[in-house]
Amino acid sequence: MPDTANRPPSILLIDDDAEVRYSLSRVLTSRGYQVAEAASGEQGVAAIRKGPPPDLVFLDVRMTGMGGIEALQHIRSAQPKQLVVLMTAFGTAQTAIEAMKYGAFDYIMKPFDPAKVLALAEKALKTHADLRAVGDYKPTINADDYREGIVGSSPVMQEVFKIIGQVTASDVTVMITGESGTGKELIARSIWKHSHRAAKPFIAVNCAAIPENLIESELFGHEKGSFTGATGQRLGKFELCDGGTIFLDEIGDMALATQTKILRVLQQGEIQRVGGTETIKVDVRILAATNKDLEAMVKAKTFREDLYYRLNVVRIKMPPLRERAEDIPQIVDFCVQNLVKQRKSRVSKVSPEAMALLTRHPWPGNVRELENAIYRSAVIAQGDAILVKDLPAELGGSAVAEPEATASPKLTLEQAFDHIHAALAAGDEPLLPRVQRELAQRTMVALAGDEAAAARKLGLTKAALQKLLG
Repeated sequence: MPDTANRPPSILLIDDDAEVRYSLSRVLTSRGYQVAEAASGEQGVAAIRKGPPPDLVFLDVRMTGMGGIEALQHIRSAQPKQLVVLMTAFGTAQTAIEAMKYGAFDYIMKPFDPAKVLALAEKALKTHADLRAVGDYKPTINADDYREGIVGSSPVMQEVFKIIGQVTASDVTVMITGESGTGKELIARSIWKHSHRAAKPFIAVNCAAIPENLIESELFGHEKGSFTGATGQRLGKFELCDGGTIFLDEIGDMALATQTKILRVLQQGEIQRVGGTETIKVDVRILAATNKDLEAMVKAKTFREDLYYRLNVVRIKMPPLRERAEDIPQIVDFCVQNLVKQRKSRVSKVSPEAMALLTRHPWPGNVRELENAIYRSAVIAQGDAILVKDLPAELGGSAVAEPEATASPKLTLEQAFDHIHAALAAGDEPLLPRVQRELAQRTMVALAGDEAAAARKLGLTKAALQKLLG
């Protein structure tokens, strides 16, 4: 394997227009990059297959023979990690969609702004370096060991696991409390799966998601003609769950009238369908969950005290994610491995910098929010690892990564003279305006687009700088 530690980044330009290749090569070599050229899609694909692959490819979309999108597919097939920037003069929706669909890092519009070319090249090359730096990633867990989806080894989660083990051997009613997104339903399913009722149904009912006028029909069923729209008899969740376990999520949102009927199930093990007179015996274990303060609701007379005590025989309090931050790397690994297993993502790694940001975030939405962030990041990641730049902005990802990605090294005097020398050999345009314009553009790149700072550096007014930039 060649030693690439001390060589300049390599870039391959694939375009059937010699003038475009010359122009781009001038811009990129002036920054110290090692540039190679290919005059067709076929030549470019052959060069990459022959290897070693370049650090970055600039690829034209419309070429004679093999077009850019086809070439992109061949390149990604030969080198799945290859970063490719497409070049196009036609910024259509189809071009943009196809470019990203087939794995392009980005695309840039013709005619080129040298500053934008350099900024994009640096952004892509930084991504390339970051992906290489991730190296051999060692997951903290094996997702197959967590089939129930409850992930964590922190002391607070160990206490949760102990209580689950203690309540599975009986039919005791359990109240699971905690903030939204902490995984209360996973706890309920785990209790059911390890109980003697595991061979019978588990039915979860979100009490907050069902309108008040329908909740009783949903839970207890109804007889034909019992209300408008009741065109036939319907069995409720309690009858369907006979012998099994029913999980009443968000029970704090249940109306007082329905609470009374739940109490009857707990006390007598029987129900009546809406509009019916027959008493029906049911054998159902009830698990309940809420993110509300039921004690306060009891005092306010909005939740029945007798039902509260019936439900709250054993309580399991799910801790918010901010109180078990040491579990976050395990949860991240679990999500990433599941995505790979489901073939929904090629991402199999997370950079140490990205993991550090994930671990520091307070996660007000808890595990649900973390899972969502991982899935979003995996979708937009442009390699086999989630990097800082792939994280949502609210985590500090884009806000941290973008200045590093777009900032360019300062233009050296030697590079400036190299550019003047190249300008002498190209075109009939007067030299001084070209050099002034290029110097202004490069100064803007070096100062991350700060017009005021660039104007001061060049000794110009802001208006004069804007005129130079065109």
